[in-house]
Amino acid sequence: MLSNQYFKTLISFALVLFIFNSCKEKELEISELIRFNQLGFYPAEEKIAIVASEDAAYKKFYIRNLQTDKIVYDGSVSVPRSSSFSPKKTTVLSFSDLNDPGEYRIEIPTIGKSHPFLIKENLLQDIGSAGLKAFYYQRTAIPIEEEYAGKWHRPAAHPDDKIMIHPSAASPKRPAGTLISSPKGWYDAGDYNKYIVNSGFTVGVLLALCEDFPEYALPLKLNIPESGNSSPDILNEIYWNLDWMLTMQDPADGGVYHKLTTPRFEGFIKPVECGQQRYVVAKSVTATLDFAASMAQASRIFSALEEDYPGFSGKMLAAARKAFEWATKNPKTFYRQEEMNQKYEPAVVTGSYGDESADDEFFWAASELYISTGEERYLRTAERYAPEKYTLPVWSEVSGLGCLSLIRYGSTLDAKGKALANKMKSQLIKYVYSASRNIELSPYVAPYGRNPKDFFWGCNSDAASNQGITFIHAWLLTNDRKYLTCALHNMDYILGRNATGYCYVTGYGTQSPEHPHHRLSASDGIEEPIPGFLIGGPNPGMQDNCDYPSDIPDECYVDAEPSYASNEIAINWQALFTYFSIALDGCLSDK
Repeated sequence: MLSNQYFKTLISFALVLFIFNSCKEKELEISELIRFNQLGFYPAEEKIAIVASEDAAYKKFYIRNLQTDKIVYDGSVSVPRSSSFSPKKTTVLSFSDLNDPGEYRIEIPTIGKSHPFLIKENLLQDIGSAGLKAFYYQRTAIPIEEEYAGKWHRPAAHPDDKIMIHPSAASPKRPAGTLISSPKGWYDAGDYNKYIVNSGFTVGVLLALCEDFPEYALPLKLNIPESGNSSPDILNEIYWNLDWMLTMQDPADGGVYHKLTTPRFEGFIKPVECGQQRYVVAKSVTATLDFAASMAQASRIFSALEEDYPGFSGKMLAAARKAFEWATKNPKTFYRQEEMNQKYEPAVVTGSYGDESADDEFFWAASELYISTGEERYLRTAERYAPEKYTLPVWSEVSGLGCLSLIRYGSTLDAKGKALANKMKSQLIKYVYSASRNIELSPYVAPYGRNPKDFFWGCNSDAASNQGITFIHAWLLTNDRKYLTCALHNMDYILGRNATGYCYVTGYGTQSPEHPHHRLSASDGIEEPIPGFLIGGPNPGMQDNCDYPSDIPDECYVDAEPSYASNEIAINWQALFTYFSIALDGCLSDK
């Protein structure tokens, strides 16, 4: 016989459901404390929301279907969770077994209601394409036309057909003051300059996406001027930057200029209003090796695109070989801007992309040349400079790109190449095993963001997106589903399940950056920023001296135009996020 207590409980629960299903929307206010991926959730994947307060602990939460206006799910909010570096506590809402596609919202009587969210397949497809389309907006030398850019169209600027050789870059055949032509390419970040180190890294990441996930990346339609030719749009876009990079190699000796820049950053003005002379500045071993690596990598991909780009593949491989030869003869020619400015005028004070070790660049370049040519001399160099542990690839530490390329092609290599690839694979697995431990206990239930060291200049890309990419590779290598879930949790963090409540991609989510440190967006007279750009993210360094709302590491973010330390965009960050979002959506949709 059922007890009276059972009936009381049943009646109480039915009464709560009746109240919630009959209450008017105005009775609950939207609460910004309820945080989740602002794009929504995949039907068959984990679904987690966070309340950035301990006040919701132990209470019931409800999920309302906005099409039927009915409560379709209820659960209990978790106990409070603490952070190792923040005095604030969070609570967790889990509703992973709500799988039906549709539009919903979360309701907690004592807290409020959430913004609406979707449960849908291909959740990241649009933001991935937008992340890739963002590179078109960064193009120099041509008009960005309304047909392709909508209201963010602009006239051509920076043709870069009269670039001056800076005294630091002078050579017998190109003395200081010589004018060269160096058009095309992408603006590097929030500024209007072009840097080989960062371009080489960026191109390498995007090419890796094409090699690792051709079934997801190559069919994407971007609506760019080259759309409709026989080549994939992603490769059409990459070509625009590769073709510029080739102009940065000195044809006499194979060395590569470090950057094409004005002496000082331009103000927040339109590109057509810029007036400073632009220079190519000093050759460096790091720029030359990044150039060699990305050119060797591109040569094998563009070999299939002879119809649209005849001879381009062979031209890039020859340039890569020549660059590598220069680097081996000049292994200590580092770019040191302050020393350069003591010797030459005009002084150059734009981004330095300085680096005092080229071991990782030698490894990446040698690995790509070995894969593309099969020549043992490149393998010997790769073995010499091989890393002892896997490191997330960033512009200043690129060995991870070489690791991933060797893993990708491991089965096609000779015995020594296979052995090196297997060594890289073991390093990667060791990394993800450590990075994925105890994430279920973290305040925002993600591998990223548990340590104050996770937050720095560009962390949304160099840490969160980067780590997500590595988790995807670990899943492919081990077939362990937890790694793909870890990748999804990092994406959830980037897109809203975090301490600031921001979706860190312009134009997406219910709260996203409106004032990025981005001269193109700031000067175009349009209220909304150009969409699809990932911004750098929380940065306790606060190098820009802006007025930050908090000094807690995961809250050190301000949506203000001057905040280059937390709110800038950059092509290297964009490449990692684009890879991450396109690959993750493809993997989750195909599984």
